[in-house]
Amino acid sequence: MASTTIKLSFFFAITLIFLQAVTPLNLQHPLDPLTKEEFSIVQTVVLHKYPTSKNSVAFHYIGLDDPDKDDVLKYETQPTLITIPRKSFVVAIINSQNHEIVIDLRLKTIVSDNIHKGYGFPILSADEQGVAIKLPLKYPPFIASVNKRGLNLSEIVCSTFSMGWFGEEKNSRTVRVDCFMKENTVNIYVRPISGITIVVDLQLMKIVEYNDRGIEAVPTAEKTDYRFSHQNPPFGPKLNSLVSHQPQGSGAHINGHSVSWANWRFHIGFDARAGIVISLASIYDLEKHKPRRVLYKGYISELFVPYQDPTEEFYFKTFFDSGEFGFGLSTVSLIPNRDCPSHALFIDTYIHSADGSPILSKNAICVFEQYGNIMWRHTETGIPNEFPEESRTEVNLIVRTVVTVGNYDNVLDWEFKTSGSIKPAIALSGILEIKGANIKHKDEIKEDQYGTLVSANSIGIYHDHFYMYYLDFDVDGVNNSFEKTSLKTVRITDGSSKRKSYWTTETQTAKTESDAKITIGLSPAELVVVNPNKKTAVGNDVGYRLIPAIPAHPLLTEDDYPQIRGAFTNYNVWVTPYNRTEKWAGGLYVDHSRGDDTLAVWTQKNRDIENKDIVLWHVVGIHHVPAQEDFPIMPLLSTSFELRPTNFFERNPVLNTLSPRDVNWPGCSN
Repeated sequence: MASTTIKLSFFFAITLIFLQAVTPLNLQHPLDPLTKEEFSIVQTVVLHKYPTSKNSVAFHYIGLDDPDKDDVLKYETQPTLITIPRKSFVVAIINSQNHEIVIDLRLKTIVSDNIHKGYGFPILSADEQGVAIKLPLKYPPFIASVNKRGLNLSEIVCSTFSMGWFGEEKNSRTVRVDCFMKENTVNIYVRPISGITIVVDLQLMKIVEYNDRGIEAVPTAEKTDYRFSHQNPPFGPKLNSLVSHQPQGSGAHINGHSVSWANWRFHIGFDARAGIVISLASIYDLEKHKPRRVLYKGYISELFVPYQDPTEEFYFKTFFDSGEFGFGLSTVSLIPNRDCPSHALFIDTYIHSADGSPILSKNAICVFEQYGNIMWRHTETGIPNEFPEESRTEVNLIVRTVVTVGNYDNVLDWEFKTSGSIKPAIALSGILEIKGANIKHKDEIKEDQYGTLVSANSIGIYHDHFYMYYLDFDVDGVNNSFEKTSLKTVRITDGSSKRKSYWTTETQTAKTESDAKITIGLSPAELVVVNPNKKTAVGNDVGYRLIPAIPAHPLLTEDDYPQIRGAFTNYNVWVTPYNRTEKWAGGLYVDHSRGDDTLAVWTQKNRDIENKDIVLWHVVGIHHVPAQEDFPIMPLLSTSFELRPTNFFERNPVLNTLSPRDVNWPGCSN
C-alpha cells in the first residue's frame, strides 16, 4: 500500500490558500539568500574600489546583511506595502587587512567599509586551502621523509587543519597540513602519514615550520574503500525495495524560498557560514482561524569539535567547523533516492569563491514528507460490551541538508509535525580521525593512546561534537520570557495520606541572562519559552518547551585554551535579548580566536530578558568514544531535540486531522 499526501479537510484547504496568498509569486523575500546576480554585484562593487591590479583581494564571507526584524515582520503582513533595503555583509582580506564591508545591492554602492583590528581571522577559503595542500608535495624535506618511509609520493594527498590558539601573543594566518595515502583506497583519512608536522603560512603561502619526529606505521588500505564499485561479495543483508508514490503530488508547496505545508508556513534561507536557516515558522490554529508565529529564526551557529589527544600530533585539533570552514561553504549536493526519497523536492542555492564569483550549489536542500509513524492512538478496554479504538497516521515534513567538513558528514534535519512540534536532528557519518600507531593488538598498548584501537595500526581518537543552535523564538508574539519549572519532591509528614511523598512543580521566570544559564541533567526540570502576554482560555501562558537530547557537557577545564574559545558550551542553554549583531556563538572571527567575542562574553552583561524579544541558544553534544563498528566508515550516529507546544493550543491541535486515505496499488493488500 503506497503512502499518499494528507487529504486536506475544508479547514486545511482554507489554510493552504491563506498561506500561499501571503507571499506573492516571484516577489523576492527579504530573507532570501543571495542570488547569483547579487554575488556578482558584490564582486563588482568591491573590486571597483579595490582593483586586483593594485590590490590583493580575497572574499572569505559574503552573506545577507540581516534586515531589521521589525521591517521583516511588517513585510510578512503587507509584503507589497513596505520596501526593505537589500544589503550584503562581506568579510574580505584586502592587502592583509580584514575588511567588513556592507553593500547596498539595489544601489550597488558601499554603505560602510571598516577594518577589523581585533584578534582572529575569517573563514578559510577553499581556494587558499587548495594551494596549501600542494606545497608539501614539492617540499624537499617532506619528499625526503616520504622516501625514508618507503612511500610513493604520487599516491599522497594532503589536507589542511585549523590550528586554534594556545596562548601565543601574536598570530599569523597559519594552518597545519597533514598528509595521507590514497593508494588502493579513496578512504584517505584512515591512512595518515604520522610523525610529521607541517605548518603553512597562508599569507606567505609557504611552509614555515617542518618537523619529522619519527616513523609510525601507515594503516593498511585493505577493506577500507567504501565505494560499491570497489567492494567484493558477499553483500548483505538484503533489503527489499519500496515504491514511493504521491497520487496528489507533494503536500509541500515551495514559492521561491517560502514553504507552506499542512498547517505550517516557514522560510528556508541559506548562508555561507550557517548553511541552512529556518525563519518565520508559523502554524495555523484551526480554532483561532489564524497563523501564529513560533520561531523567527533558527540555525546552527557553531560546531565545536575538540579532539582529546594532547600530543604534538593532535593537540591543535580543536575545530570550529562553522566559523573556520563555513557550514554553507561545506554543504554538499544531495544524492536523489539515497540522501532523500524519490518524492523529495530539491532547492539549489549559491555560495562564493575566494575571488567573489558565485558558485552553484545544486540540490543543496531537499524537502519531503515522511510517512509511517503514529500521530496518536488509543484502544479503550474499560467500557463493557464496547471496544473503541482509533489510530491516526502521522505525516511529517523534513527539510534536509548535508554538510561535509573534512572527514565528517553532518546530516542536518528540521522536522515539522502537524501537532506543532519542530524537531531539529543531527546524524553523523563519514570517517573517524585516525592516528597511525605501531600497535596491532590491544595487548600491545602500554600507555594512553587517547582513543580506541579500531583496526591494526589505527587509533580512533576520542572527541566531542558540540552543535550550538540559535533559536530566536517569537511564541505568539515578539516579547517572550524563559521559565524553568523544577520538579520537587514533597514529603508527607502530617498523616493526611497513606503515601509518604509525591512530586510537584516550582516555576521560576528568568529575569536576566545569568538566571537562564542552564546545565541540563543536574535535576529534573521543564524549560519553556512563554508569552506572558497571551493566555489560554483556562489561564495558562502560551509557550513552547525545549525537550533536549541526552545532555553532553564539556570535560575540558575552563582555563584550557580550546575551552576558552568554546566557552559557549559551558552551559546547555543560554538566553539573550535579541541583538542582530550577536549571531555567531564563537565570534565573528573564529580562526585563531582568543575567546573574547563569544556568547559567554556577551552574557556577562547580564541583560534583562523577562518579557523581551529573546533568543534561546541550545548546545547539543555528543561525546564520541570510537568503536570498531565506526571503521572504516561510520553508520549514522544520531541525536535530536524537540520544540514542543506547551499550552500553546487549547487542546490537541491534530484531534481532527485525518489519516491519508488508502490507495489501492497493484500487488499490494492491506
